[in-house]
Amino acid sequence: MNLNSSIFDKIRSRPRRAAQARPKAQSAPVSGPRCDHPGCEARGEFRAPKGRTHEGQYFQFCMEHVREYNASYNYFAGMTDDAVQKYQKDALVGHRPTWSMGVKGGQKSQAGAEPGTDFVFEDPLGVFKAGGFAGRHEPEQRKPGVGPVAKKAYDALGLDETVDAATVKARYKELVKQNHPDANGGDRSYEDRLREIITAYNTLKAAGRG
Repeated sequence: MNLNSSIFDKIRSRPRRAAQARPKAQSAPVSGPRCDHPGCEARGEFRAPKGRTHEGQYFQFCMEHVREYNASYNYFAGMTDDAVQKYQKDALVGHRPTWSMGVKGGQKSQAGAEPGTDFVFEDPLGVFKAGGFAGRHEPEQRKPGVGPVAKKAYDALGLDETVDAATVKARYKELVKQNHPDANGGDRSYEDRLREIITAYNTLKAAGRG
């Protein structure tokens, strides 16, 4: 096969002519806002604030130029040191107006102010008076509850479970005298009641309550 034949030249020349005849593709137009950087034709997809004196206004930049802008952006440009410090202090409360506690409408009053301070408050209930909460009472010391056995023993003696040990003992002696057969003419029908009283007292005594 002769590669230098004119036949191969014709075959190779056809694609070249077709490529030369094909029109060049044109770049698609940029849709959406263009980058605000001078001379940039790229799409401005990223917002950047215009500055302190243009609140709520933004530039539209491409990725490259928004990075450049953010690297050099300074919100406090042109402000004095005192103004910067005041802005930072106000930022702690969201730049909302403040006034002393207990003063309505922001009108400052010295009624109720602590000596040597400008802290103002109202205390109509006397909660912060000297000595703590006015009229405060210490909570009552409640005795621990008793179980069902001890409660039954108290019931047998006719006592409330909150009484002290001395009261239990005195009540026991009183009931023994009242229900002893010798005090009732030898009537043995009182023996069951007497045993109940003795058992109840022994139960409370074992629990440290008699």
